[in-house]
Amino acid sequence: MTPRLSLFAGLALIVACSTPPAIAKPTVLEGREIFRFDTFGDEAFWTDTLRMHEAIQGVSPATALAVGLKVDLEALPASLVAALKAGQVDLNDPATTVALLKLDAVVGARATVDANNRIIKFGVTCALCHSTVDNSLAPGIGRRLDGWPNRDLQPGSILALSPALQDAATQALLTSWGKGKYDARWNHDGKNDPVVIPPAYGLAGTNLATYTGEGSISYWNAYVAVTQMHGRGTFVAPKIGDNIRQTPDLVTSKLPALLLYQLSLEAPPPPAGTFNTAAAQRGAAVFGGAARCASCHVPPTYSDANTMLHDPAHVGTDPLLAQRGSTGKYRTTPLRALWQHPPYFHDGSAATLEAVVDHYVRVQALRLTPQERTDLVQFLRSL
Repeated sequence: MTPRLSLFAGLALIVACSTPPAIAKPTVLEGREIFRFDTFGDEAFWTDTLRMHEAIQGVSPATALAVGLKVDLEALPASLVAALKAGQVDLNDPATTVALLKLDAVVGARATVDANNRIIKFGVTCALCHSTVDNSLAPGIGRRLDGWPNRDLQPGSILALSPALQDAATQALLTSWGKGKYDARWNHDGKNDPVVIPPAYGLAGTNLATYTGEGSISYWNAYVAVTQMHGRGTFVAPKIGDNIRQTPDLVTSKLPALLLYQLSLEAPPPPAGTFNTAAAQRGAAVFGGAARCASCHVPPTYSDANTMLHDPAHVGTDPLLAQRGSTGKYRTTPLRALWQHPPYFHDGSAATLEAVVDHYVRVQALRLTPQERTDLVQFLRSL
């Protein structure tokens, strides 16, 4: 005899069967894996279009390190670490590069290598530009520092290796960028105006992530993943002429976890002894007073980008980037870990913090004494 369900038991069964399964929330760990290792399917572009797998097959580790690529020490087996320390690894042999790629040890680069040690697929990740290493084993070889802008990286010189980009005009454009700079619009409008690679740490509290204030952190992530890395995804921004919709979308569902990880990356504090504490305390008063810095660089993010943008004339820097975007203006860049990432301004036009202060003294007609300028620089170094 089949047992009869009570009315309440029957209702509970109906509710249980009709309740949709819980949707897993994104985690910081998932975001870290996406940041470090997810190509969003961009291999189709880097392999089939740019043919970078062919170029990299013949690149030695010495050359790769010279153009700013980094090696993750923690991805290397102990035997290889020992051999590197003993100078027993040939860094001029392209086969060593292939071996490092097989180990997933080249920061921001992913490759599929066949049984004959031939690279058959190549792609890049967020970490290529927005991570570096601590150089704990050798220059360019160390533990990952996620979120730190790789100001040693020469993206243009790397792209110039592509067999598909060998015409003279493109070669001249790409090789003109230099270290730590990239032009995220050159493939849109053909102009040449590279900007410095920005940090991906210390983003908490900052709603506008791009130099020209186009959108949020996730907007920035989607823009880069789809239009620059050429991952398979969706990016729709009519104001800048982008309407990209690809199926399957390998980007959009990963943006929440990626954001969580980026928000977890704190700006690195200045190393001990790199600024004068007493002078920095005096400089804080200059920052909020005579120099008028805090009128735009509002603590705690040291930016007013969440509420306003500024005309290029107010900033006094090259207006071309603003003109190429949709806002025609610049956001106030948050001041975070300034000690770590010279040069300054979006175009890298100020090599030092002293040059930044001199720039604003001139543009804003500030009346600062030499001591006030010195103290202000010390305060900036302390951030």
